[in-house]
Amino acid sequence: MAVFEFNRKLIILLCACLVACNKIPDLDPIPKISYSGITQYTVVDSSGRKVAEKVILSINFEDGDGNLGATSEDREGRFKDLPNYELVTLTKQLDGSWTERIRNEDLPKWMPILKPDGKTGPIRGRLDYNSTYPYGNSTVAVTLKFKVRIKDQAMNESNQIMETDTVVVPGYR
Repeated sequence: MAVFEFNRKLIILLCACLVACNKIPDLDPIPKISYSGITQYTVVDSSGRKVAEKVILSINFEDGDGNLGATSEDREGRFKDLPNYELVTLTKQLDGSWTERIRNEDLPKWMPILKPDGKTGPIRGRLDYNSTYPYGNSTVAVTLKFKVRIKDQAMNESNQIMETDTVVVPGYR
């Protein structure tokens, strides 16, 4: 019985040490994002003809209460007109200036629930946003860069990534 009591105390002590070592980060409940990178690749058909350019925009995020994302019910109901992922496209003009707009394809944009267990607590991670720019008979090379912002379920807005690196994709002038 004394051995069992000693083992039980040892196990409790070890568990307490493990819990103490696993410190929960203290993050702001307002989401924060940072630019991670942008990648691009060309999609070709079986004959080698260019079909589209795929662009993947990656951002890092952190949120103190973990309430990022929306369910399909949220998107149809309470957040219907309030997307939680804002993407602004900057297009380089022939004179070298940049114009900003939110493309129809980018409205509204949603990220899924990022903490599906529903428990309140900090989360960190990376979001990858995928875009496709198809080649057409009258498309020309267009240089783009982006601005990004996200919102949590309480409609707290993150900081905005002011500009990404550029990509060259098929588009229209």
